[in-house]
Amino acid sequence: MYTRFGLKAGLQFSAEIPDEARPAVENLVREANTVLFRKGVPKDADEREVGRIAGWQAEGNRLLLDLESGTYTRVHDALFRFRKQIAPTLGKFRLGLRVIEVLDYTVEMKGEFPEGLRIPALPFIKESSLAGDTLRMRLDLTAADLENKVPDRIVRLVEEKIQAAGYGGKAEHWDLVFESGKKPRTFEGDPTEEMIRRGWVRHALSRGQWIHGPQSTQLFRAFEKIVMKEIIEPLGFTEMIFPKLVPWEVWKKSGHAKGVYPEIYYVCTPKTRDPAYWEDIGDYFKVTGEVWVDEIRKRIDGPIGGLCYAQCPSFWPFIQGETLANDCLPARIFDRSGTSHRYESGGIHGIERVDEFHRIEILWLGTPEQTVEIADRLHEAYVRVFEDILELEWRCARVTPWFMAQEGMIETEDSCGCGCGSRIGTTDYEAYLPYSESWLEFQNVSINGDKYPSGFNVKIQSGAECWSGCSGIGLERWTAAFLAQKGLDCENWPECVAEIIGEPKELFRFL
Repeated sequence: MYTRFGLKAGLQFSAEIPDEARPAVENLVREANTVLFRKGVPKDADEREVGRIAGWQAEGNRLLLDLESGTYTRVHDALFRFRKQIAPTLGKFRLGLRVIEVLDYTVEMKGEFPEGLRIPALPFIKESSLAGDTLRMRLDLTAADLENKVPDRIVRLVEEKIQAAGYGGKAEHWDLVFESGKKPRTFEGDPTEEMIRRGWVRHALSRGQWIHGPQSTQLFRAFEKIVMKEIIEPLGFTEMIFPKLVPWEVWKKSGHAKGVYPEIYYVCTPKTRDPAYWEDIGDYFKVTGEVWVDEIRKRIDGPIGGLCYAQCPSFWPFIQGETLANDCLPARIFDRSGTSHRYESGGIHGIERVDEFHRIEILWLGTPEQTVEIADRLHEAYVRVFEDILELEWRCARVTPWFMAQEGMIETEDSCGCGCGSRIGTTDYEAYLPYSESWLEFQNVSINGDKYPSGFNVKIQSGAECWSGCSGIGLERWTAAFLAQKGLDCENWPECVAEIIGEPKELFRFL
């Protein structure tokens, strides 16, 4: 991708720029173009790629600059470098720099653009046009926006959208690692429909939400016992409790703020707790029997964030900004303290694709070597559970989640020399669903590299890179996978599972 930047700026001084100052400005422009703007630029760089002041003129108390650049010393960087030089120079003429005006800012990108590329709809982009291999944008920016590198971020955003369009979905980034082979099947129906028929579960009143009866809950607790006995305790994980209301500050640092918006349940707070402020809302319900939602919208602030979308980000503020002692690593923790929530759009189905779900989140961190070793031990534990205890028909595959592709976390060079770099990514575990002849992802193990430690500024005493991994055990998914293959009759379940669960408890009888 070839990118050009153009900037017209005005430097406003405290008084009119005198004629005798013009030679000094001319000399400074020449020096900036030949020396100042070339600092940090490769010696063999094309001159056209380096920022330069293409023209200037003094009008009253304003110095008008016309800057252009390519990759190196982009025009906004060149402007601020020049500011540091021009201010003391004109200070000798008793002129003080007062304001920096951004009169016009253009970006031109040339390359291959995928069909249907959506140009970002941001207030900074005043005009945009895409014709053939050229995208042109005119930006509406302030000096503060330039200092905050907004033009760089807009260009990077467009490049990310191009990469996303070419990502091709999971099918192109899915490599089969293991397949168990066909196992005996004793059930061909939809497990959720059968659970409803038998009264094990019922729809709750919110979308993608279920009320689990005693029988379904017994399964959840049995799977928890298996996880604790076979995975959590042998691998030395310690329980913690993570928050389930996640503020923006966490998602900004974890990277989720880049694209989580279509899938989160937002959380807002009331403008005040004064009962008088809310009295008419309650009165409206008393009279109409309806909640006055339109009026409530006017009386809430926020959103301040959202309900838990993925459990692990909420942990990281616990160690944010800290340097971890070598002897406490690898750190191994887990959380099972509450529900997670995702707005699944049209994808909800049964108990396995829901908006509210229950998970045991396993998280670990340490050096790259330690992180990879724990991921390998987790894989061995999952194989043992799925093969020998649950006796599932399953498979696993290495996949590249989009957030890792987006952030350049694939095909990484091995900076630590341990061979770990190529291990960044996710292993998905899928169970076969006989009733739909499809595969359900019901488990994963992710090695996230330095994504979270970097975002939350976590370091290791030894100076080694800090990496982390996570693995979410979804109880709804485990239950759906198990019942789809084994059915709801406990005599068809593997013996050790049946012993843990016991006879499904019948509590309610309806007339």
